[in-house]
Amino acid sequence: MELIEKIKQNAKKQNKRIVLPEGYEERNLRAADIVLSEGLSQIVLIGDPGEIKRLAGEYGLRNIGKATIIDPKNHEKKEEYIDLMVEIRKHKGLSREEASRLIENPLYLGVMMIKNGDADGEVSGAIHSTGDVLRPAFQYIKTAPGISVVSGAFIMILKDKKYGDDGVMVFADCVVHPSGTDKELAEIAIASAATAKNIACIEPRIALLSFSTKGSAKHELVDKVVNATKIAKEMAPELLIDGELQADAALVESVGQLKAPGSKIAGKANVLVFPDLASGNIAYKLVQRLAGAEAIGPILQGMAAPINDLSRGCSVDDIVNVIAITSNQAAGIKKS
Repeated sequence: MELIEKIKQNAKKQNKRIVLPEGYEERNLRAADIVLSEGLSQIVLIGDPGEIKRLAGEYGLRNIGKATIIDPKNHEKKEEYIDLMVEIRKHKGLSREEASRLIENPLYLGVMMIKNGDADGEVSGAIHSTGDVLRPAFQYIKTAPGISVVSGAFIMILKDKKYGDDGVMVFADCVVHPSGTDKELAEIAIASAATAKNIACIEPRIALLSFSTKGSAKHELVDKVVNATKIAKEMAPELLIDGELQADAALVESVGQLKAPGSKIAGKANVLVFPDLASGNIAYKLVQRLAGAEAIGPILQGMAAPINDLSRGCSVDDIVNVIAITSNQAAGIKKS
């Protein structure tokens, strides 16, 4: 079974409540119709119910009636969410008047539904910038316990099945954090392990990458990866983690045995943690274009609840897939 089908099958079992704040956007509505038709998750649409139903009729969508539709200007929990917003942000001086205005913004309403336990995750970004999507999430959802940094991963499906787990790998951070500390790099490794388990359906074998393997080069950039590996092992001793490893030592068993004898990860890695955003972003695009790999994502990691940001050029199928991914993330977070 293809990985995306596994993700969808697991999403069906979880039946999570995923909120789509962009309730009037055509691709979102078409994706919601497919998700509801296939039973991948429950859907919450934000917008005027009459207008959403009118658009669904115009597009010939038959399943939107199964969605929960929340009018951001008038719903029964509006005052409850305002109270919660003020309580969370009172140290920042948020007034009730300002909260009353913000809660009518679908992006803020979506995260407050999650914070209040009325939804499990959010998918947005088809018509909003990444900053607009993430700002409410950072303010109210915040990061997961023990994690201080949000990162972005891609699940890479390679044509050459000898790498990773039958060609399936996780690359991070490829999206969000330009250059973190050793502790932040360790946190990205741990968050990537959760992505590997909950979404890629693989048991993580994590390599923290560098231009050095086990002391073959000396530099402060190498030191950061060495320290990050140590911190990650202390934070999650149950995980299989090793570093610093060069990419060939992480991926090719003969090279791994030569450069890092005795390592349980060298030559067998299925999760690659890059030392900075530049190398991660360059690497996933090179593998995607030159090796013909499929790149599923980006998947945002490290949040206390799953908030996933779409590309504004996304397709309907992309949104369907991200909704299924978000459901899997929500189930994994609840389990942990």
